[in-house]
Amino acid sequence: MLLDTVVTTLDAVAATRSRLAKVDALAGLLGELQPDEIAPAVGFLVGKPRQGRVGVGWRGVSAVMGEPAAEATLTVLDLDALLGELAALGGAGSAGDRSAALRDFAARGTAGEQDLLARVLLGEMRTGALEGVLIDAIARAADRPGTSVRRAAMLTGDLGETAVIALTGTADELDAVGLEVGRPVLPMLAATAASASAALATTGPASVEYKLDGARIQVHRSGDSVRVFTRNLADITHRVPEVVEIVRRLPARDVILDGETLSLDEDGGPRPFQETMSRFGAEAAREAVLHPWFFDILHVDGRDLLDEPLSVRRHELERVAGEYRIPGEVTDDPETAERVSREALAAGQEGVVVKAIDSPYAAGRRGSSWIKVKPVLTYDLVVLACEWGSGRRRGLLSNLHLGARDPDGDFGEPGGFVMVGKTFKGLTDELLRWQTEEFQRIEVRRTPGTVWVAPTTVVEIAIDGVQRSTRYPGGIALRFARVKRYRDDKEAGEADTIATLRSLLRE
Repeated sequence: MLLDTVVTTLDAVAATRSRLAKVDALAGLLGELQPDEIAPAVGFLVGKPRQGRVGVGWRGVSAVMGEPAAEATLTVLDLDALLGELAALGGAGSAGDRSAALRDFAARGTAGEQDLLARVLLGEMRTGALEGVLIDAIARAADRPGTSVRRAAMLTGDLGETAVIALTGTADELDAVGLEVGRPVLPMLAATAASASAALATTGPASVEYKLDGARIQVHRSGDSVRVFTRNLADITHRVPEVVEIVRRLPARDVILDGETLSLDEDGGPRPFQETMSRFGAEAAREAVLHPWFFDILHVDGRDLLDEPLSVRRHELERVAGEYRIPGEVTDDPETAERVSREALAAGQEGVVVKAIDSPYAAGRRGSSWIKVKPVLTYDLVVLACEWGSGRRRGLLSNLHLGARDPDGDFGEPGGFVMVGKTFKGLTDELLRWQTEEFQRIEVRRTPGTVWVAPTTVVEIAIDGVQRSTRYPGGIALRFARVKRYRDDKEAGEADTIATLRSLLRE
């Protein structure tokens, strides 16, 4: 398939707000792909090529873009091969080789193909072709039930692989996709509530568990082989040897565990989140020791537990994880839920997660079965731009422009981000230095006093609420926004939506 066909389809998807029209356009594209083109094309559509990050930033992309070709000749497999070549480059001279390969490819691309290349490399697919829409499109093109495609995508953690199975295999092969020890699955996600008692009113009888100020991990063990994955399904096994050793000692041969890990200080309290995340970015273990705590179990010794109620999974988790199980209590009493919440905060943790005791594990889904409660309102937003500071911050990028995700394009471009406020509060000297370097690396343009960046950086922002405002296109502005931390473990597609923030107006 010509790459131009992908470009044309994405233009059609971006031009409409109709979910049905998006699904129709994407299904038409998927139906025309050859089997070896399916996985690469799906990766391009969601901005997640199967090669992962290939070491090219905005400056590297912009430096090689020249006069576009007049005629479309590039194919889907041509771009896939380029990404494979870039991913394989490393060592002395690799920067020059990478630029040469990019320059040659870009010279053969039309303007639309050059734009697609840049967005794929930078992970900036702002078309509204989100994974949920694409799942429906795969189901339509393959004539398979959407529930079957969605479950397979959750259990493989790979939409490209799921599309290949759905489009080239049988219905039985699609339905046969299940948990596989060693292959990560998308994590179950939580909604939010203002208090533990309010959350309990939604869930009914629940397990009220500490919400640690750590990093999400999913651990797979098969015999002596242990693999550890992040919430984004990246393999970090070699970076967390202490977690590996602990899991090897647990009383199970085959197991999949969901939990968190964090560093502790000398008194046993949690160290700052960024210290935990620094370990995830290190190729070798550092002095800070990571401790795992597990809050769910998905599989144990040949038995899948996804569809079992949480009450059953808790029993198995207690048997397998023992002292490494996250603290919590099962209750239907609001006062007990609030007490556990206070105890979690006193222990230095973020709050609690209230989990319906009869709920299955809904991989990759965010619903009302799990509800997180924090003492302050916090939301994950995306940095759109940053202003140069003044006074003591002169020469440093300081004031952040913050955007919420707008998946349906209700306030702008479908799949893009809508600005909801600014803040320079909560930024330490270390963060100021880091963002000054990082935001110039992902810079896309400048205006007087401001550096505009690719919308790829997620930052957790604490707020006191929102207020109606005509200043920003979303109709709201953040109240007393301050930076809590950068979320290196999250992608822009996981940021909170403008609808979520606007719902605060009614509370």
